[in-house]
Amino acid sequence: MMNNVIDFIQVNRDRYLDELKALLAIPSISALPEHAADVRRCAEWCGGEMTRIGLQGVRLIETPGHPVVYGEWMGAEGAPTILFYGHYDVQPVDPLDLWQSPPFEATIRDGEIYARGSADDKGQVFMHLKAIEAHLTQNGRLPVNIKILLEGEEEVGSEHLDEFVRANKALLAADVVVISDSPMFARGVPSICYGLRGLVYLQIDFRGSNTDLHSGSFGGAVINPAFAMAQLIDGMKDRSGRIRIPGFYDDVRPLQEAERNAWAQLPFNEKTYRKDFGIPKLFGETGYSTLERTWARPTLEVNGLLSGFTGEGAKTVLPAVAMAKISMRLVPDQDPNKIADLFQAYVEKNAPKSVEVTVTRMQGGKPWMTSFDHPYVQAAGRAIEQGFGRAPIFTREGGSIPVVSTFQEELGLPSVLFGVGLPDENAHAPNEKLDISNFHNGIVASAVLYEEIAKVGKSGA
Repeated sequence: MMNNVIDFIQVNRDRYLDELKALLAIPSISALPEHAADVRRCAEWCGGEMTRIGLQGVRLIETPGHPVVYGEWMGAEGAPTILFYGHYDVQPVDPLDLWQSPPFEATIRDGEIYARGSADDKGQVFMHLKAIEAHLTQNGRLPVNIKILLEGEEEVGSEHLDEFVRANKALLAADVVVISDSPMFARGVPSICYGLRGLVYLQIDFRGSNTDLHSGSFGGAVINPAFAMAQLIDGMKDRSGRIRIPGFYDDVRPLQEAERNAWAQLPFNEKTYRKDFGIPKLFGETGYSTLERTWARPTLEVNGLLSGFTGEGAKTVLPAVAMAKISMRLVPDQDPNKIADLFQAYVEKNAPKSVEVTVTRMQGGKPWMTSFDHPYVQAAGRAIEQGFGRAPIFTREGGSIPVVSTFQEELGLPSVLFGVGLPDENAHAPNEKLDISNFHNGIVASAVLYEEIAKVGKSGA
């Protein structure tokens, strides 16, 4: 039965790209209020497509923020049920002048489709819709039951998703979660991810006066919040990259030697890595390789700084305020709330008394890890091999998908991360792109995945 499904997918490759372009044309930027109508329009587009391909019970479910799109096909009695999660919202496009083509006019260049959302996550969501369509069109059924859950707030921290999951446990009951919102290890090297880092995101604000001041008249008598912020941030790490916040590493799960040895065998070239991203020299925590630092060690990074005069020319101003946005990626056994508490205590203790301090908690999510020999994870590996013609490697990922831990804790479900993006696809940057060959191979692999999970059966849960 799979041969006719795969043949159907291959015949319809051009149509899939045209349909994907229509989805990518919707500027569903959840972070910007002026795009709220576009976010809803995208939700409606996804719902319409889900209905068209044969999913049932398709509807938009309202939340305090943007709506959730839900649909299902439950006609495979006795077979496992997949809960597929993805998101239809996208990141802002700034700086616009760095885009080589308009971000919402999908453009194909050199075998890649360029548009905001192409890799993160519309393209990867769409490949599953096309795999479902192929099964239903050719066979009139799926080998598994499937529930589709698409949210519109992933790019702003999934603020309302945890509550939605808690309130809809019966609706979302399943055997396994499948998520396609992650990259492959490298071009031509498919992979299955079995671990994600968590996230804490905060903003620090310093105020030194009620207005900007003349640096000649007031310099030396009043603290400069920009200097104070720089000094505070400088103290957060030592020269080897180790974080100085007391208690930060207390709960970090150490890497196992078997895992370190396996990663050391992966086809990773640091010279190519530096060249691809224009990095003069790599930097990170002493005693760990680049892959270990990005997959299995916690971090603290400055994501944004703002203070004083930043326009062209000169303005001798002593700024009234300074702001920094800080994120920390967390590894298994670290708790986001505990780390946020430790960070806030550090800031409040070490900030000078001559500034007013505000710490705002903005986003957070727990780290996640499963066993790579789980039956459903291995089923995903077999599907990837059939779609890409090469057995996958098993990796962790440095990014965060907070809802994975929510599915585990609230629904008791294992997750399979089934991504086909590439590390260099600029997911949150100008010129986001998706490799078209990976997109098409991903549709085949997704179609096969449903068959492989059916073979495992409900016992894999």
